[in-house]
Amino acid sequence: MPNKVISAEAAARLVSDGDTVTTSGFVGIGVPEALLKALETRFTDTGAPRDLNLFFAAGQGDGKTRGLNRLGHKGLVKRVIGGHWGLIPRVAALAMADDIEGWNLPQGVISHMYRDIAAGKPGTLTKVGLETFVDPRLQGGRVNARSTDEIVRLMEIDGEEYLYYPAFPVQVALLRGSTADRAGNITMEREALTIDNLSQAMAVKNSGGVVIVQVERTVARGALNPRDVEIPGALVDAVVVAPPEDHMQTFATPYSHAFAGKYRVEGDDLADMQLNARKIIARRAAFELPVGGIVNLGIGMPEGVAAVAGEEKLLDHLTLTAEPGVIGGQPASGLDFGAAINTDAIVAQNQQFDLYDGGGLDLAILGMAEVGPDGAVNVSRFGPKLAGAGGFINISQNARAVVFAGTFTSVGVDVDVQDGALNIRQEGRVSKFIEAIQQITFSGSRASRLGKPVLYVTERCVFSLGADGIELIEIAPGIDLQRDILDRMGFAPIVNQPQLMDARIFDPAPMDLRVDLLHLDLADRIALDTQTNVLFINFGRLRLRTLRELDMIRARVEEVCGALDHRVDVIANYDRTRIDPDIEDTYGAMVNDLEDRFYATVTRYSGSAFMRMKLGTVFERGRAPHIFESADEARQFLKDRSGG
Repeated sequence: MPNKVISAEAAARLVSDGDTVTTSGFVGIGVPEALLKALETRFTDTGAPRDLNLFFAAGQGDGKTRGLNRLGHKGLVKRVIGGHWGLIPRVAALAMADDIEGWNLPQGVISHMYRDIAAGKPGTLTKVGLETFVDPRLQGGRVNARSTDEIVRLMEIDGEEYLYYPAFPVQVALLRGSTADRAGNITMEREALTIDNLSQAMAVKNSGGVVIVQVERTVARGALNPRDVEIPGALVDAVVVAPPEDHMQTFATPYSHAFAGKYRVEGDDLADMQLNARKIIARRAAFELPVGGIVNLGIGMPEGVAAVAGEEKLLDHLTLTAEPGVIGGQPASGLDFGAAINTDAIVAQNQQFDLYDGGGLDLAILGMAEVGPDGAVNVSRFGPKLAGAGGFINISQNARAVVFAGTFTSVGVDVDVQDGALNIRQEGRVSKFIEAIQQITFSGSRASRLGKPVLYVTERCVFSLGADGIELIEIAPGIDLQRDILDRMGFAPIVNQPQLMDARIFDPAPMDLRVDLLHLDLADRIALDTQTNVLFINFGRLRLRTLRELDMIRARVEEVCGALDHRVDVIANYDRTRIDPDIEDTYGAMVNDLEDRFYATVTRYSGSAFMRMKLGTVFERGRAPHIFESADEARQFLKDRSGG
């Protein structure tokens, strides 16, 4: 078997005119920088290769010159199909100038296409992208007028709509690992991610192409543990040893043992965030975190939620994930994004998207650039900027619940907190909530039709998605509804009875959010006054999402009432209570059972007309639910019934 180690310059000469080239990487992780640099140098020196077709899933760049930006030369690239363009402005500029053909497809779809190409399948069939700009009834993923080919097709199977993404051969893979032996076996023990390297290598090998892998070191043939090998040498044609400056673990960090999973670090050592707009938004979004659930945090504003979860000691009760394959731990941010510390596992990117596309995400917290009146969101294209969707479409379309997080306006917005109230020091110059968004990256109408819970969290207010569009449900203390919100929107949202955002969000002290989310205060919330024989149930601001939480409530009531030889009267507070639709029927049945066993007269109250109506529906089966607007009315009713 020949020695497969060659120079970067020799590797660049293996790429021919017109080749379809796929590259590894996620932001600055796993990017074969030495190979890309050599390919760029060959082109600038010789004019070859020309007219390459670039095919990549995640964004690979620093927003300036590194990564795929090195291929941003007119003539070097002819056609680009990519998942995220925001970090490669040099390539994006070619597309915006109509100098190249370009398509933006969902990152997870491209990740799955590698696998399907490797398997010799005709293409990838999925619902991902329906009713977004990727749908051929809209733009079909095209980024400019020059791109006329149809690379996405609408299909119907058994009465349901799907999108079909046809496969095509790929001639060159430029990948990256940590260690190679002379036979080309590749390990990735010092990498922060494994991404799609194996699927890409298989796709190219089965297309009759060339697989080139950049590493930082080589060892003798046979020295590698086969269980550590990520890319078998049989799939690898050439290995290039890169200098350290071209083989950083991320574009921000030369090497971190924590990112490689070698050591764990204490979360307490992580710096707390300052109380600014970013933290306010992250704190409010953190109220939606599902205990015991699986969560995806997007890039940008949502990254702060991981820091807040760390501050609030919630990381042990959640599984935070990132689309390139991180499961558990605390995701990193900035140019380290995609890496994480204290992870439970690192899986391949295509496997992560299997989990996501199949509905395995309990919650996704994502960014937003534009929001329309029907709840549609654009993060992929605005003005002259081509950002691309990345994994946003896969994640937002398939997560069980979604929180979009971002400032209410952009470009120059500046806020601070004074005495627990939000103060807008300078308003942003660009409105985000507008009548017509430029591109649909998330379909609000589809989500509403399917009953998906969706929130839009800003520093000054919170909206929810309903059947008739978005509704304003919360306002920050110190904010004027008309001046600071309605006058700065391009459409009129639904406004019924918006509540104040939780005061703890605007206090620098920790919020003790774990008490809320873990229901550690359930003993205080359900308590018996033995003098009056009244059981007080305080579900104010409580959110019920899981059957486990219902079991906790049942157990607490049984603990208090089970040993009594008489029934108790009940006053229940449902102010700002949220009961998820999936468990409403079970909750109603549980309460009816407790009422049959332990309760005499039951009164309930809520300041929300919607909640009173909802409670009436939940408890209407053969009951006479006594639901009032205030605690005083509930107490008076109970007093009248008892003759006191």
